[in-house]
Amino acid sequence: MKHLITIFLIVTTTASLAQQPINFDDYFMDRSLRIDLYQVGDAQQEFITLHQIYQEGIWSENPQNLIEPFSNGRYSVKVYDVASNALIYSRGFDCMFGEYRTTTPAINGIKRVYERSVRIPVPKKPVQLVIEKRDKRNIPAPFFSELIDPAHYSVIKEKPEAGDFIYPALQNGDPHQHVDFVFLGEGYTSAEQDKFKTDVDEYIKYLFTIEPYKSHQKKFNITGILRPSPESAMDEPRQGVYKKTTFKASFNAFDLDRYMLTEKNHLLREVAGQVPYDAIILLVNSKRYGGGGIYNDYCVSTVDNSVSKRVFIHELGHSFAGLADEYYSSEVAYNDFYPKGVEPLEPNITALLDPAHVKWQALLSPGIAIPTEYGKEQIEALQLKKRENNAAMKKEVEAAKGRGTSENKIKSIEKKYQNDNTKLDEQIAAIRQQYAHLTDKVGVFEGAGYSSKGLYRPMINCMMISNTKDEFCVVCQKAIERMILYYAGE
Repeated sequence: MKHLITIFLIVTTTASLAQQPINFDDYFMDRSLRIDLYQVGDAQQEFITLHQIYQEGIWSENPQNLIEPFSNGRYSVKVYDVASNALIYSRGFDCMFGEYRTTTPAINGIKRVYERSVRIPVPKKPVQLVIEKRDKRNIPAPFFSELIDPAHYSVIKEKPEAGDFIYPALQNGDPHQHVDFVFLGEGYTSAEQDKFKTDVDEYIKYLFTIEPYKSHQKKFNITGILRPSPESAMDEPRQGVYKKTTFKASFNAFDLDRYMLTEKNHLLREVAGQVPYDAIILLVNSKRYGGGGIYNDYCVSTVDNSVSKRVFIHELGHSFAGLADEYYSSEVAYNDFYPKGVEPLEPNITALLDPAHVKWQALLSPGIAIPTEYGKEQIEALQLKKRENNAAMKKEVEAAKGRGTSENKIKSIEKKYQNDNTKLDEQIAAIRQQYAHLTDKVGVFEGAGYSSKGLYRPMINCMMISNTKDEFCVVCQKAIERMILYYAGE
């Protein structure tokens, strides 16, 4: 209760102070403080406990931007000066536990423990660290508080050097005035150091073919770090494949085969902390399709699949810019991830609760209908017929084989269904052609955030909905650019 009272007093007495410019040198040193935490619980209960605090290298973020202006993230870390109760630092974030609490096991009361680290600039004097969490209506409230004295002997000040391979791939200047990405290698052995270096170069090259990264290449510093793994590749639990690797990255996160994450968050941050960084990218030495991204935490992607680079850019959209998935599919592990009647936090999807004031109002194409009809219902009905056709074909072919039907007869059965599907494809193509004029328009298109109904995206196509093209929609580009300028300055 004492902590909650303290938090309440801080929040209520600093509402006006939070809007005032904060002079970095008044409160902070140019060093980073990594606070390692554990999150414990299920869908109904959550607890955070402090593990350890580490002082690391220079503070890489822009010292002019201490109070975050975004509403991204279902959690936020806030730092208050104890002497004045002034809010002096804030950042939103998401985390693996935040996703876990929406899964069926969590709803069934199965408690799990996840690592999470938050970073703040090293304060010159004691501060109160507060973590807020949003409820189902996205209303934030404090639920963890810790007094942090930077001079206390419990703050660990080990030298970060660990003999890892550090590759300064792209260096454009002062970390405070640039976006600092760090690429970490996972599943690369010491003999594969050159491959890691080549992969980093290839992924940097591709990154800067995509807008708005392309237009702002000079605002980035990028470093690669490899802590070699004993074995190549990574865990694939459903395939019975297990590899001993540095970060223990694994497919089958939240029981979804293609979803890949690591639960070694503390180690991830420890290795990254050897260099200035604003965002972490974990490159995994594997040919499998898959990846993952968590806002203001990290993104992860395999490197050798034919679409790995696009997956990397998509997942970076989550982790760096707080973008939402724009696709809608039943192949997700979450329940009620976006509650009905609540406007999502992410800048690129909306529940359209106020059609007169769309989230991306300033970017809407002139005269566009809201919501924007694009043949979705007709196309989905035809796609359903195709799936039913394929299921019927499989059933009829299996039955024919069971009766000993000739190969020619089986081929004629397959051809009949294939011809039907070709006609359906032609109808789908005709509908898409009817709405082709909307391809480059910004509107409000239904289908996003894992939901076919009730959530909307800005454009028909975007890298946040599919990996078939190399382009973000206009709204996502603006969101990414805003984050680049936040870290690097105008």
